[in-house]
Amino acid sequence: MTAVHSHSMNQKVKKRAELALNDDFLRNAVRFTTERLRNGKRVASEQHGNWEEWRERGRQIRLHTIAHLDYYLNLFVENARANGVHIHFADTAADAVRITLDIAAHSQARSVVKSKSMVSEELHLNQALEGADIETIESDLGEYIIQLAGEPPSHIVIPAIHKNRYQIAELLSKEAGEKLSADTTILAGFVRKKLREKFLEADIGMTGCNFAIAETGSMVLFENEGNARMVSTLPKTQITLMGMERIIPSWTDLEVMATLLPRSATGQKLTMYMSGISGPRRSQDADGPDEMHIIIVDNGRSLQLGNPEFQELLNCIRCGACLNACPVYRHIGGHAYGGTYSGPIGAVLTPALHGNIEEWNDIASASSLCGACYEACPVKIPLHDMLVYLRRRKVEAGQGDKLETAGMKGFATVVSSSKRFAAAIRLGQIAQKAVVRKGEITLKLGPLKGWNTYRVAPSLAKKSFRQQWNTLEHKLEQERNVIQPDVLSRMEKILADRSKGGTQHEGTE
Repeated sequence: MTAVHSHSMNQKVKKRAELALNDDFLRNAVRFTTERLRNGKRVASEQHGNWEEWRERGRQIRLHTIAHLDYYLNLFVENARANGVHIHFADTAADAVRITLDIAAHSQARSVVKSKSMVSEELHLNQALEGADIETIESDLGEYIIQLAGEPPSHIVIPAIHKNRYQIAELLSKEAGEKLSADTTILAGFVRKKLREKFLEADIGMTGCNFAIAETGSMVLFENEGNARMVSTLPKTQITLMGMERIIPSWTDLEVMATLLPRSATGQKLTMYMSGISGPRRSQDADGPDEMHIIIVDNGRSLQLGNPEFQELLNCIRCGACLNACPVYRHIGGHAYGGTYSGPIGAVLTPALHGNIEEWNDIASASSLCGACYEACPVKIPLHDMLVYLRRRKVEAGQGDKLETAGMKGFATVVSSSKRFAAAIRLGQIAQKAVVRKGEITLKLGPLKGWNTYRVAPSLAKKSFRQQWNTLEHKLEQERNVIQPDVLSRMEKILADRSKGGTQHEGTE
């Protein structure tokens, strides 16, 4: 059951978006779930009462930590090693995969059971493990579903958001070898029974890391299904994949993150399970791994350190709230973005991690720049600004669309002169007559094709505001003359006083 990336990296986002927009199942499933998550977050944050203050607290914790990341990473490593944890550093994805395979070989592992980890998706680790003839099973329900489908995740928190229960039932029926009802209780029951066997058989348990606590060398997992707790207690060897930016200074800081993350991700006050793990099993412990490894992954993250435009990208706590708020994501889903991470965070994070503008120069355009992602982000990352920075980089690198560049230059020439602008408006009013129907332009040609495929363009007004101004000014003058002379005198005096910094007369508005 190898998860295969089913979308070509070279296929542009417009083409992938067209496929998504023509997939009614996908659009309905994504719209339904993101709406539910968005409403849940809204209710949970309103019930909290002082949400904006906590957002700012979260932002300050992340800003401080990333600004002193070297110190807190060293402190975490020192304390984790004192707890008996083996620490490994991976500069690249290839390094992380090699370290994982070395640990598996040392453990003579034949099977790995995993809890949800976006870093493992980023590394395409499942393919590498199965290439080494190691059975790899995703234990998160959503991850298990997309593993069976051979697809990458479509959402940071809900990997199978693009599938409805009937599609899921079809996938699980193939795995079960019998027809399963589309009832969610039955489907979850089948997966639960299947995975319990795998938990008991696995040689290695593999987890991600929501937060790493520097002061004690502990790592913390948030989950709702209990599978991560099984993964981190039953197998003899545990491997945790941790992005180098997942550090927070103390358990006190975790209180803030434990308030922000669940509410932002799923609208919950708390996740069902929050596990703090401070090393392998001690002699007095009833369960836990005999051996614990943490692989700290860079893979392009350090490229953002010291960058005034993109360093705040490392503040992300992977809640997925920006995806649920984004009008583009809600229409096209996650696969249209072409990488492991989707939505506004993916549109910035993917090119940032790869450092490859040419390959990923289109996904920054998959945004309306409405700022909804910033409003939703629990640590206030200005993703809309970063998307503009990426677009600027693309143009500065000479990779902008030639037609678009020529069009913008022409636009600048026209609007820099009032005479040219007025002439262009008059020409447009005349030229549009051939394509206007009932005040709308439905023509799907040239630059209008992308817009009018899914909506219509309004026609230019028969008379522009500038063209109407002389008539309007004449009418205003007539209305002004109708006003009582004494009232007019008072109004003029009030305006004169205001211009001198005077105060408004009592009894006037």
